[in-house]
Order: sequence, then structure tokens, then C-alpha cells
Amino acid sequence: MLDRLLGRASLKERVAELEDERDSLRAQLEAERERRADAVSDRQDAQERVNRLEDKIEQLEDALDRQDDADDGIEFRGVEELRGSRVDAVLDRLESVETGPEEIMTAMVEDASAEAVREAFGERAPLVARAAPCLAITDDAGVVSAALDVPVAPEPFATWSDGVELDREWFRPTGRYAVALVRADLFALGEYEGRGRRSVAGFRSGVKGDHSKGGFSQGRFERLRDEQIDEHLGKCRERIAEREADRLYLLGDAAAIDRLDVDAAATDAVGATGDPEDALADAVREFFSVRLYRL
Repeated sequence: MLDRLLGRASLKERVAELEDERDSLRAQLEAERERRADAVSDRQDAQERVNRLEDKIEQLEDALDRQDDADDGIEFRGVEELRGSRVDAVLDRLESVETGPEEIMTAMVEDASAEAVREAFGERAPLVARAAPCLAITDDAGVVSAALDVPVAPEPFATWSDGVELDREWFRPTGRYAVALVRADLFALGEYEGRGRRSVAGFRSGVKGDHSKGGFSQGRFERLRDEQIDEHLGKCRERIAEREADRLYLLGDAAAIDRLDVDAAATDAVGATGDPEDALADAVREFFSVRLYRL
């Protein structure tokens, strides 16, 4: 009675109404968050399916290419993985080749569709296509016929001259440079002078792995994991920005590299794992290896 006389009853009723409205809005907000999380999860699942299909398509296309080549009886004379001093030895040999003017072709090939490449390699052009992207080399007598994959590939070109046109920087940089290995939960940065490593540092971050039954919902788990990855990549950017060398080669997980969004002289997806220092060494070894195709 006293509350009603003082107007407090209506105020209490209004407070109760507002509390109910607040609780309803909170429930709607949580439902919207779950819906968005489910949408993110669905999008990720769809992207994974797209990636699997693209991998399958690529495998089938490669199989078709191999079948086409097999039908023509064309195969590589040999394939060799070059590392360290063996890379230098092969490059030395190629640079030692001398011919008359415009008798040897060097071409950085993204595919073998260019008419100049087809004319130069003739029936062996399909092998260049299989090796592409590659640095392809041949002479007008067919004595030299090889292709190399190039760690730091230049823009496509094709030229005839009196010798092989190549730059050692495409295969192993000189001077000062840095190599960063970035994965969703791992980072390593090495500073180099030529082939000598001047310093190395790295760290791991506590990023959650695959979602398991129980505990967080899938949507909440994905949100938390994305936040952890973003925090990890933020630390990676800070450490990369502190490097001394200007040139940067960025290696690691393709998705992490995309999300990192850092300018680099070259990027490449590598499968190096383990402790940061060991993983970086494996990544550098893999990135700067060169595959030689004898055409």
C-alpha cells in the first residue's frame, strides 16, 4: 500500500519489465553468436571440401598429363633433387656452356603454352609443361635440354643468346636476408649473410588443436582458436618488423602466411614442423633445394 502510494510499485514493475527485456536480448545475442559461429564452421567445412576437390582435380589433371606423355612415349631422362654444393656444381656447368649468337634458349616458364617454348622444345614441350613453373634451357642442336625449379622465380621470359641466362640470386640469395617460418602455433626467424646464419629466434604459442567432444561448442571453440591464432600472428608480425635485414623470405603454412599479410621477396608453403630452430633449418633446406629435370 505504501509502495503504491509512493509510486514505487510502478517503478518496480518497470524494472522487472526491463530486466525481462534485457534477458531476452541477451538470449537473442547468444543465439546470434552461435548462429554466426555455426556459419563460420560451415564456411570452413565448405572451404575444406573445396580444397579437397581442387587437390583431386589437380591429381587427375596430372594423371592425364602423365597419360598423354606416356601415350607419346615421352618421359624425363631423369629427375634429381639438388642441395648445397650440388646446386652450385650444376649452375657452374650450365654457365660454362657457350654457343654462337642466339643458339641457346633460356626461358622462365609458367606453362608450356608460349609458342616460343613449343618451337624450341618441340616434342619435349609436354615435359616442360610438367616441370613448370621452371627455368627451361635448350640449344638449337638439342645437346642441352633441362629444366630447373627456381626458389625465387623471376618474371616469365624467353630469350635466345650465346649462353644460359640465369642469376644465382634466383637459387640462393647473397648478402643480408631473413627467413621467417610461420605456422598457426609456431614461429621462427633466422637472419643470414649468404649461406651463414647470423642469428635465430622463435617461439610456440598455445593455440588449441582439433575440437573434441564435450566442453566448448564447435562455434565457441572456433572463435577461441581464431582469437589465439590472431594473437600469435600479431606477435609474429612484431618480431618480423624488428628484423635487421630488409629482404624477407616467408615460409610455412599457406593459410597462416595469408593471414599474416606481410610483404616478402618470396613465399612458399613448406611442411617443416618440430622445435622452432630445427623447423626453420628444415624449411630453409626445403625452400632452397632445386629439382633438376633432364628433358
